[in-house]
Amino acid sequence: MWTALCAAVLVTSGIAWSTVSTISAGVERSYAIPDDAPRSASGRNILIMGLTTRLDMHGEPLPDDVLRRMQAGESDRGGYNANTLILLHIPVSGPAVAMSVPRDNLVRLASGGEGKIKEAYGRAKIAEEDRLRGAGQQDRRTLERAGREAGRRAQVETVSKFLDQPVDHLVEISLIGFFHIAEGLGGVDVCLRDATKDPLSGADFPAGPQHLDAGQSLSFVRQRHGLPRGDLDRTRRQQAFLSAVAKRLKGADVTAVQAVVDMAKQDVVVDAGFDLVEFARNLPSEVRFETLPIEGGARVDGLDVNEVDPAKVRAKVTELATAPPPPPPGEGCVD
Repeated sequence: MWTALCAAVLVTSGIAWSTVSTISAGVERSYAIPDDAPRSASGRNILIMGLTTRLDMHGEPLPDDVLRRMQAGESDRGGYNANTLILLHIPVSGPAVAMSVPRDNLVRLASGGEGKIKEAYGRAKIAEEDRLRGAGQQDRRTLERAGREAGRRAQVETVSKFLDQPVDHLVEISLIGFFHIAEGLGGVDVCLRDATKDPLSGADFPAGPQHLDAGQSLSFVRQRHGLPRGDLDRTRRQQAFLSAVAKRLKGADVTAVQAVVDMAKQDVVVDAGFDLVEFARNLPSEVRFETLPIEGGARVDGLDVNEVDPAKVRAKVTELATAPPPPPPGEGCVD
């Protein structure tokens, strides 16, 4: 959201490259993708991960007033699941495509065994922290940093194997990052087909077009209860939110865009090899959104999961990455 959309808007808005170059300054960097990792031959693949954690970059609790405005529960909720997974494919030429991977897909995890694809990050983080504690490491921030790096490596490897696609770059953002971007923009505009209410996410919206503040925006992208297709509709909500952010940025001036970028830096991690300025120069002006297919729902060990056919998913990824784009859909409203 931050790199792809802010960079695209900075470019298309004609903002000075001196402003664009400040995107890279002060951003947290990850070494989860090694220099000798396989690379995409048809363009670039960027894995965007949205974490459920209610903690900051260092594993510290967020201020009480921020948690209250986020309406996302206490700091100890959420764990480190990658509830949002989007593979952004940028071809050598033509429009980019953002492919949402449903979070409950049952897949082989990098750590071994089966699990929901979203769990790869958290499982690897816990395992690495336990290993380091066993070796005598007790510094909390050191454990947090090493655990998150292990989580990123595992999530990249799991998604890459599941989709049979190299991952060239990664972007990580947590719930507070969504909140900060919406707050910096002064909220976003969305449209809902029907009125909806869900106390678990804090969602309470009428039907039709409306403006959401930062807290409401977070409720909007978190809601799944009360939606016709549950998690799949939540994925569509996330896509609608990204589009709303892009539209909001297009009407913003340099000062406003810079404020959003500066605010987002405290919540974003990108890989060490990601040249954001070069990325901004070459990003296509059009990004289309798709959700990768599932076969249906099932219950495994008491948990609801998505059954998937890896061959069909991989074929769909190849199709989306190589086929001409369909005609753009109308604006419309989402569930």
